[in-house]
Amino acid sequence: MKVLRLITFIVFFISLSVYNSFGQTADSIWPLNRCIEYALVQNISIQQSGLNKEKNMVNLEQSKASRFPSLSGSASGNISWGKEYNGQTQEFGDFSSSRNIGFGINTNVTLYNGFKTENSIKQSQISYEVSLFDTETIKESVCLNVLDAYLQVLYAQEQVKNSEEQIESTKGQLILAEERLNLGAISKSDYLLVKSELASEQLSLTNAQNLLVSSTLNLKQLMELPINSNFYVEQPLFDKIILHEYELNADSVYKLALEIKPRIKSSELSIRNAEIGIDIARAAYQPKLMLSCGVSTGYAFGSNLTFDYQLQNKINPNLGLSLSVPIYQKRQAKSGVSIAKINTDNTQLEAANARNQLRKEIEQACSDVLAADKKYNASLEQFKAVEEAYQVASEKYKQGMLNSVDFIVQKTKLINAESELLQSKYNLVFSYKILDFYKGKTLNF
Repeated sequence: MKVLRLITFIVFFISLSVYNSFGQTADSIWPLNRCIEYALVQNISIQQSGLNKEKNMVNLEQSKASRFPSLSGSASGNISWGKEYNGQTQEFGDFSSSRNIGFGINTNVTLYNGFKTENSIKQSQISYEVSLFDTETIKESVCLNVLDAYLQVLYAQEQVKNSEEQIESTKGQLILAEERLNLGAISKSDYLLVKSELASEQLSLTNAQNLLVSSTLNLKQLMELPINSNFYVEQPLFDKIILHEYELNADSVYKLALEIKPRIKSSELSIRNAEIGIDIARAAYQPKLMLSCGVSTGYAFGSNLTFDYQLQNKINPNLGLSLSVPIYQKRQAKSGVSIAKINTDNTQLEAANARNQLRKEIEQACSDVLAADKKYNASLEQFKAVEEAYQVASEKYKQGMLNSVDFIVQKTKLINAESELLQSKYNLVFSYKILDFYKGKTLNF
């Protein structure tokens, strides 16, 4: 049996090597970091968040520009008709027309508005920084989704490989059973039992292949990668990850996460943003002082004076200072301040909820690592014991000391133990990587 399994493994390895040589290229093999980088570029939500960041930058530049004076130019033309009244004769004369044009430049600037402009600039700056952290939060979510889908593909690949190895082993057992049937050493029911086991394993292989196709499709769709792309995930070595000692102090991980996680930074900045909103709302109680100035000139047609002469001598500069003092605003200022305070309280609650949610997630992640580690070790011990029992049963079956029923039962136990070990291994790897994520480490193998 050991010789048969060794031959099966060699054949599988050679076929896999040939497949990799002809079916895969360097560009078609995708490690996890490449999948994540591609997904971060192609993801629509991240692109939309980037546009929101650009919009906030435009708002910031606009708020900064509001500190400067405005400048506008004007030009006007006028034609009028009518009878001119003669005061001496007290009569109206004939119809006459007059034409003139005018030019002007005006500017105005806000000298004081309760520091509303300065606070609006601060608020726009914070809004821009919040959008940066929001983008990073979306990126983290995409990375986790890609990690999960990537591990699902790897898990499905190993299931396919295990199923193929089981089928090759059962084919050898079926040949042996057929020889014994011809010799009359076993009954036909024993032979059909082995044949039925082969059919069952072939169905399991089909299910595993279907799972691999659907898992690969899911990963491609998360990456926004075309379905017809040449795509194979890289098989990493998990030994270092599984054997690595992890710190499971949830409190220390939580303190570290508070300092680095973008959603926490975003919630803290949102509180500051809301507090500035209160100051902006209070500016409605303050007077507003405006400075304006301008200069105008003009030209009247029909005069003996030249165009240049009239423009130079009709220059009329003006300078104005206006003060607006709010007296009664129908509770608009008071309501604005109240709403701004409510928004501040709400952002404080949202920040507290974000911290609580992060703490719960880290506690759950540490608990998952501990549980996954225990399950993996237990599954490994179970697999070793079942595999040893299977080897003994296999030798007895070869020598005719064990019937097909008992042998199939033992083999089924091995298949289940192998499947349990595989599932627990990937569950452990995923839980380790989730803990690395909260520690701010790069998601890679």
